[in-house]
Order: sequence, then C-alpha cells, then structure tokens
Amino acid sequence: MSDYVANPNRYTTMQYQRCGRSGIKLPLISLGLWQNFGGYDPFETARATLHKAFDLGVTHFDLANNYGPPYGSAEANFGRILKDDLVVYRDELIISTKAGFDMWPGPYGDWGSRKYLVASLDQSLERMGLDYVDIFYHHRPDPATPLEETMSALDYIVRSGKALYVGISNYYSTELTQQASQILRDLGTPCLIHQPRYNIMDRRIENGLLQTLESEGIGCIAFSVLNQGLLSDKYLGQIPAGSRIAKAHTPMKADHLTDQLLHKISQLNDIALARGQSLAQMALAWVLRNDSVTTALCGASRPEQVEDSVKVLGHLDFSSEELARIDHIAS
Repeated sequence: MSDYVANPNRYTTMQYQRCGRSGIKLPLISLGLWQNFGGYDPFETARATLHKAFDLGVTHFDLANNYGPPYGSAEANFGRILKDDLVVYRDELIISTKAGFDMWPGPYGDWGSRKYLVASLDQSLERMGLDYVDIFYHHRPDPATPLEETMSALDYIVRSGKALYVGISNYYSTELTQQASQILRDLGTPCLIHQPRYNIMDRRIENGLLQTLESEGIGCIAFSVLNQGLLSDKYLGQIPAGSRIAKAHTPMKADHLTDQLLHKISQLNDIALARGQSLAQMALAWVLRNDSVTTALCGASRPEQVEDSVKVLGHLDFSSEELARIDHIAS
C-alpha cells in the first residue's frame, strides 16, 4: 500500500451529469487509458496521472482488454494502482472496460460472440483484480454475429454480477443502435451508454445518432475529442519527443500532418487563443457544449494534462460567431 490519500475537496472541482435515464452521474471529464498507461510507458507517471485525476473529481476510468500496448497491460497497470492506492475508494469509482477488437489468436478472440465477450471480461477482471466492472461495452459492431447473441451476452454479464451496466461503442448506425437498445430493453438490461468518436473534425454522430441516444435514454461518452492529439498546438512546431506521433508503437504517423491539416489546426488555434484557451481546451469545450454529450473521454500522458482538461469546465460557452468560424475551418 502507498501513502496516497485523496484530496478531500475533490468533489468541489468537478461537474457531474446524469447518464441517460439511469441513476448514474458521470463527471464531465473522464480519463481514458488507451495510450500512456501500458507496458511501454513509465509506470510512476501513469500512477501520478491517475492520482491527479481522482484528486480533481474524475471518478470514471475507461479501459479495454487490448489497451496498452502491449494488449492487457493498461488493465494490469491500472489493477496494480487500484490495489496499492485506490482500493479504499472503489465505491467512488466508475471503472469500465470493453471487448470487440482483436485480443488473442484464433476464432474466439475477436468481434462479438458470447464466448469471446464472456471470456474477455473474465480475463479483464483478473488483470485488474476486480470482482466486477461498473460498465462493460461491446467495442464495435460484429457484422457476422447475430446482434441478439451479442446483446444477450451483455445481459448475461450483468445478471452474472460481472458488470453493473452495459454499453456499446462505435455503433454509428442509428438503426443498429436502436435495434441493440431494443434487444437489451426487452431482456431487462437497458443500454446505459454509447461511446462514439466525436470531435471538431469528425462529426459523423450528428447524422441523427445523438438524437437517437436521447430518445432511447442512453448516455453519450465521446472519445478522441482531441482527434488523437491533432486538435492541440503540439504539432504546430517540431514534433515533440514523447508525443503520440513520435512513438513507434502507435497508429499515428508523421505523414498524417499534411500542410492542409496543419493550416486548419493553426486557424483553430488562433480562435482558441482569442478565447483565452489552448486549442486542446477549446476542442474539449466544443464537444461538451453539446447537451447530448454526457462526458468527454480524455487521454493524458502526464498529470498536468488532466489539470488543463478540468480547467475547461469554467469556459464551455461559445458565441455564434466562434461556432461559425470553427465550422468553416473544419469543413
């Protein structure tokens, strides 16, 4: 056990919002552990970042079976920090994980079969040292497995006590989302939350999905709100060491930074500076300005980035002129 003691004023910093029509409230800022918390990253930095997040009232920590890299290492590291530092606060935390992407070899380590989802969650619980997670997601639609099988697996997982709630992620079809929601409702395990990608540059969920989530009573947690770090000022000069693009084991590469994209980032940065924010803060505020978004899922490579994200809660409003300029640049 460490000597970590949580900030007694942690709940005066954060704002919380009800998730759909459930009894759960989520912090407006949630911490995602996709990158920066795996086996290739400094463990003590990960620990300090989790400490800082909880000290600022961030109660929701989001993982998946294959987060790392390597696969499983983010859950293992989180489990170690939970055991050493946060276990006494377990009932104050919302811990989520997912399955749906490639995890282990063979036909049963991917997609959306009942076998894969149940086995994956059992492995995740073991890595994190938990009896249950608060939210378990199906990570992406499976075109080959019947939706009824996937949703019934989620229902079984709740009834078996391995998760309190279930959700779906990357279901961008409004029709498929409605079907999944109806199946779960009929089974008696309503869909709590949907996790789609949403940012200034990627607005596909404005195709009617947000309205569908509202009508179905499903919360929305947006991921990639900074477009994997592109909606920040870090790439306006030389690519900084330690950034996502500079890491060999991440999908982001330097050739993603085209002159056209950098010009757009520079223009957006000018708007942010005029607002008294960093570009990253403005991008986060832009997502949270939408009342249909319950919480924004933010990554962080160090504690200071969590602090910067939480500061945005004091300035979420936009003028109509600012929104029009952002729309024009992003188009």
